[in-house]
Order: sequence, then structure tokens, then C-alpha cells
Amino acid sequence: MKIAIAGASGYTGVELLKVLQDLDINQITSRQYNGKKLKEVFPFFTGTKLENLTFEKELDIEKSDFFFLCLPHEASLELVYKLYKHGKKVIDLSGAYRIKDTSKYPTFYGFKHRYKSILDKAVYGLPEIFKNEIKNAQIVANPGCYPTATILATYPAVKENLIKDNSIIVSAYSGISGAGRGLKQQFHYPEAFGDSYAYKPKNHRHIPEMEEIINLFTDKHINVRFTPHILPVSRGMIATVNFKIDKDENTLKDIYKKVYKDEPFIRIVEQPSHTKYVNGTNYCDIFVSVDERTGYATIISVIDNLGKGASLQAVQNFNIMTGRKETAGLNLLPTYP
Repeated sequence: MKIAIAGASGYTGVELLKVLQDLDINQITSRQYNGKKLKEVFPFFTGTKLENLTFEKELDIEKSDFFFLCLPHEASLELVYKLYKHGKKVIDLSGAYRIKDTSKYPTFYGFKHRYKSILDKAVYGLPEIFKNEIKNAQIVANPGCYPTATILATYPAVKENLIKDNSIIVSAYSGISGAGRGLKQQFHYPEAFGDSYAYKPKNHRHIPEMEEIINLFTDKHINVRFTPHILPVSRGMIATVNFKIDKDENTLKDIYKKVYKDEPFIRIVEQPSHTKYVNGTNYCDIFVSVDERTGYATIISVIDNLGKGASLQAVQNFNIMTGRKETAGLNLLPTYP
């Protein structure tokens, strides 16, 4: 199977190259580095089988069988359509095919979705929930990092109808790599070092993605009150999710363990995890607690925003789609310290 990675010079593309380097990658694209060899742009690939792979400006659709798209949303919107028409399998890491409700795209993404029929065929790529659908999918919409952390923290409680009211409250924190490799003043080292702040506290583009998936599993509509924050670290993500509940802590913890007992990348932990415990891996560490004084459950979910929040989850989806062992290439330990 020949594999193409579009947008391979970004953080998510490089992460894919690192994990998939032993497979047959025959196309990588980058408009910025068109014509340059991979080892020229990223010297740490010197000595690998990919070192002389050359960045191209555009994909040759006929040249590869499987496509990973690490592109801006509107670029993926068009390319997924073309690849689908050519019968290719695709994992799209943008937000172009994550939300089924097309009316949300102008408000939250700034463009009109023109391919409703293709959108309806795309499978949301969260393996812990949609594994059976992913197996037979031609198009997988890889989830966003914030939704991955939030949905995994919430799913067992929603599935078992445990949330008492119609809202969950999420405060989440991401490393700066979540903003991509593009140059932005607030992410320059002198600006970002030692700083942390909330951003986009209303109408964040991940809200409809979270709500759409969460509400597939409940008869009532649950609203997500979501506030994202920047952490002055390169990578890592923490989502703290609060909701009303009438179960005690041990009961809730047992429910989470039961729901995720067969999932190789979910770890129910006894203490809140650290980003360093998961960085560079596909793990999601989930801490479950209940404050009986207030009646709130607090679920703390920790992932690597570039790992389980993006590229390594894409590899997990690739494994499922192609019949490989789900954990193939993903038995990774974090870089520590």
C-alpha cells in the first residue's frame, strides 16, 4: 500500500512521518518546501529510509492508495471530494468533515460546506466509540484535540445517562504546538514563555463538534460550556470536565473502567496525570472523581495534542481501516523527563 501525506511539513505531518516511516510513503507535499528533500528541511530524518523523499507542491491522486491530509480546512474540503471520487481512502486531520450539520460551518469555520453527500459518508475517527464504523470507512474525519480529550472524558457518563442536567463545563489547556508551525506573534518565544491565557471563550469552533458527538448518546440535548487556554509548553493537553451527577465516586469509576476495559490507549488513573506522562504517545489518561458536597463529577483527561489529539490517533484509525493490529506502531513511551 502506497501512502501519501499532504501538508507533511507541519507538526502533524512530521509526527505521521515519524510513526509511519517503515511503511511505503511515496508522496509528501508542502508548498513552502516544494522540491526539497525531507532531510534538507528536517535533518533528523537523515539515516532513515525517508531521507531522500522529496516534497512536491501538489498530490498525484493516482500515485498513492491511502491519503493523510494535514491541510487547512478549506483545502481539505476540496481534496477529500476529489479523492473520494477516485475511490481513495482518506484520513482528514482538518475540521472539514467532522460536523454533520452543514449550517454550523459558516459560523464556526467561515466557509460554506458544499459536499453534503460526501460529509454524510465520513466517519468520525474516535476509535473508542466508532471502531466498527471506522473499519469499513473510506473517509475518516480525525477528531480535534480538544474534542478528543473532552469526549473521552464524557462518553461513559453520557452513555450510561448519568449527567443530571443539560450541560457540562470544560476548561482545557493546550501546548502551543496546537496552533501549528505558522508564525504568529503571540507564540514567539519572548511572548509565550512564562505566559498562559484563555482565548476564544465564546463560539469556539470545537464546540459543535463536541456537542454533536456527545448528543448522539443521550435523549436530552447537552450543551458544552467550553473555555480553552494556552499553556507555555510545546505539547500536551489537559481537559477538566465538570457535570452534575448523583453517583458516588467508586460507582462512577467502575463505570468508566467497564466502558473502556478493552481500549488499549485509555488508562483510568488513580491520580491526575501529567502532560509529560503522555507526550509523544497515543494514550489518554482519565482521572475520575466526585465531589459529593457539590454533587459534581470532575473528570480530568490528559493527552498529547499532537498524539492522541491528532497524528497518532490518525495512525490508530489507519490501522483499523487497513486491517492492521490497532496498536501497530503505537506502543510508544513518553520522552521523559
